[in-house]
Amino acid sequence: MEYQIYTLRNGIRVIHRQDKSAVGYCGLIINAGSRDEKEEEHGMAHFIEHVIFKGTKKRKAYHVLSRLDDVGGELNAYTTKEETCIYASFLKQDYERAIELIHDITFNSTFPIKELAKEKEVIVDEINSYKDSPAEYIFDEFEEMLFKGDPMGRNILGTEKKLKTFDEKMIRQFMQANYNTDEMVFCSVGSASFKKIIKWAEKYFGDVEENIRSFSRPEVNRYVPESQTIERDTHQCHVMIGNVAYDFRHDKRLHLHLLNNLLGGPGMNSRLNMALREKNGIAYNVESSYAPYFGTGVFNIYFGTDEENLIRSFGIIDRELKLLRDKPLGALQLHKAARQLKGQLTISSDNRENLMLSMGKSFMLYDQVDSLDVICNKIDSIKASELQDVANEILNPNSLSYLIYK
Repeated sequence: MEYQIYTLRNGIRVIHRQDKSAVGYCGLIINAGSRDEKEEEHGMAHFIEHVIFKGTKKRKAYHVLSRLDDVGGELNAYTTKEETCIYASFLKQDYERAIELIHDITFNSTFPIKELAKEKEVIVDEINSYKDSPAEYIFDEFEEMLFKGDPMGRNILGTEKKLKTFDEKMIRQFMQANYNTDEMVFCSVGSASFKKIIKWAEKYFGDVEENIRSFSRPEVNRYVPESQTIERDTHQCHVMIGNVAYDFRHDKRLHLHLLNNLLGGPGMNSRLNMALREKNGIAYNVESSYAPYFGTGVFNIYFGTDEENLIRSFGIIDRELKLLRDKPLGALQLHKAARQLKGQLTISSDNRENLMLSMGKSFMLYDQVDSLDVICNKIDSIKASELQDVANEILNPNSLSYLIYK
């Protein structure tokens, strides 16, 4: 079997893939993120991700940070709109050390007042640094425009004003409401046997009090296409073009992943990179992306260019989008696009940390993990006419929104 699964009595799910590597990887993925915050909690999910490292019932902050560092391992975390993850990489002999530490910081953090105050200043600096980078900040403002008035549209970092109000009581209220045991997955890739993983999971997570989710995320507000131009003191223009897209359960989400990869994915031969940068030399960075969420999704195109090339850039992009809408891919084009995506997925899965995280997220969302062979077969089954239908739906010019920094 590629992976083995187990469920603790409190609802926490466990998934493990055994291999022969000298390095192990494990993490706890929690189905809670910034979209689950109340308005007065804006930024709380990300704040918690920071402050759980700042001391537990048996460790001060220094000892939390040193526990894996001392043996050459790494401890890390991230927050998205829908999930929080605490994960680690370590030598295989330190498997139990890593699992115990992840449990300790997730369930035994004490949130000392002085540490909370220091971390608020750190995050304020992070917010200000982000605002100084228009190529990054425009992504947040674009999603605020797409999901106007909905928690999905709020940025993950929060605001300085809201951060100042956060205290231990608010932290624990958010965690009690959203850190639900049936919405947690402990994931692992490494040399430990599954029997040992179960033993350690029971030892450290088995006694966590059951906390079953009693709510469902609300539907996202109705989308209305919009265009905005914002005057900013930037060297070049930054542009976002996009639309709401398929959610994580939609049967065409893989089609859109393939279409996005062809249009503006990481390959240097993506259509937008070839058209704007390689053929015309008018953009240093151009990319597209697709992110599926619960009940919605986001497709966007980003590029930066000098103001004198802005109109020309729009014309080139419009032609590329129109081509995808009007003309189905030929057999060779479709084969090459599918082969490229399959290659990228295979190479990414060879990174065991990526594999561990993607495996855990898939198990959290779908209660299963498709093998690479299954995914590749699904990609191969996509028809050119189906991609064209997706292009006409998602890339419909009447449905696109635009945000421009000038």
